[in-house]
Amino acid sequence: MSEARLVWFRRDLRLHDHPALTAAAKDGPVVPLFVVDPAFFDSAGPVRPAWLAANLIALDASLGGRLCVRFGDPREVVPRTAAEIGAMQVHVSTETEPAGAARDCAVRDALAEGGVEWVETGSPYAVTPGRVHNREGGGYRVFTAFHRAWREHGWRAPASCPDDLRLLEVASDEFAWTKLRSALAACPIRLPEAGEAAALARWRHFMDDNLAGYATARDRPDLDRTSRLSPDLKFGVVHPRTLLADLAEHRGADADRFATELAWRDFYADVLWRNPDSLTADLNPLGMAYAEPDEAFDAWCAGRTGFPIVDAGMRQLLQEGWMHNRVRMITASFLTKDLHVWWPHGAQHFLDHLIDGDLASNAHGWQWTAGTGTDAAPYFRVFNPVTQGVRFDPDGAYVRRYVPELRHLDGAAAHRPWTVLDGYAHAYPEPIVDHAQERTVALARYREARATPD
Repeated sequence: MSEARLVWFRRDLRLHDHPALTAAAKDGPVVPLFVVDPAFFDSAGPVRPAWLAANLIALDASLGGRLCVRFGDPREVVPRTAAEIGAMQVHVSTETEPAGAARDCAVRDALAEGGVEWVETGSPYAVTPGRVHNREGGGYRVFTAFHRAWREHGWRAPASCPDDLRLLEVASDEFAWTKLRSALAACPIRLPEAGEAAALARWRHFMDDNLAGYATARDRPDLDRTSRLSPDLKFGVVHPRTLLADLAEHRGADADRFATELAWRDFYADVLWRNPDSLTADLNPLGMAYAEPDEAFDAWCAGRTGFPIVDAGMRQLLQEGWMHNRVRMITASFLTKDLHVWWPHGAQHFLDHLIDGDLASNAHGWQWTAGTGTDAAPYFRVFNPVTQGVRFDPDGAYVRRYVPELRHLDGAAAHRPWTVLDGYAHAYPEPIVDHAQERTVALARYREARATPD
């Protein structure tokens, strides 16, 4: 098997537009490998491992049952598998998240000791982190400047599929498949249909039915007009360049807005690559005083704050493993500005339950809302959960969908049950805080932090 190339799949669980797979396949037969790493798999909550398992099962089917799945530390498993098949090259997509990059460095060194070449081609992003930079060669912390440079830099066309993909079958660890199937069976939510074909079908449906009007409808959680592709992008079941190539055939605000959302994903990945500590710490520390998570935090997690749009979002998260982006901002603002809890607590709760839990986007989306991260997002921006609800869910349909205690209320009354005689007839909780008062507290803490010397 000495002519075989090992392709180590990670956040690229697809066959189309897969530069690393294409590069490996052009020179000979390929052994596709996925390593079930306990460092991730046993610490990621119940939903992301299940979603990973579902997509690996779909990938295996698309490979004719030839995906080699093994369990263990990749620093040991990958070199051992390469030696087993006599591979002289291991092909991967570039990883830039801190832990993944450190892992890859260790695997690369271990392979080098055995004379095996490490080949990186492509990445999970339209533009690999580090390639968009300012005139001084540094990175951006303001999205508008990054976005302009990102578009000027451009991206490659989607990679062609291998003309002759020859696969060699190598035995998997049955324990690895057992872990995957067990995770899928234990999943507490109903997952979307997994796999590349399903992701591309979702994309075609969005392009045909929901792209028109996306620029404005995307902010309406009641309309369900987003692409729902973030879980597919999470594990690279579809590549953003594929989406951008299709969008290039469209003109106007809607296509531009969707491309901008992909730019945000690249932006946050670039920021994390340049600032790895920002995964769990403020990119721009304010020296704020924060409250420790307590019963109010528990109420936020459970969707029982007494603020309907917040509770609807938190319950959607628990029920579906996903939350509308506008509502993510509203719920994050409520935790950080109304309950005064430091954002990493909320970010971890999201990661525990989101099937699209992207490390960079999650951490920096939270910091954007908290006012301690990138961009011109000042701390004194405090979302009013009631007015946000009325504005973006004007008829209350989103709230009624996820908060059954309020389904008896018509229209926008679902956002203000305290104004209706029977608003609390079905045991919906009253607000746990006074928003106006907590906003004042948040601003006072901000002024105090600004006045305190470093």
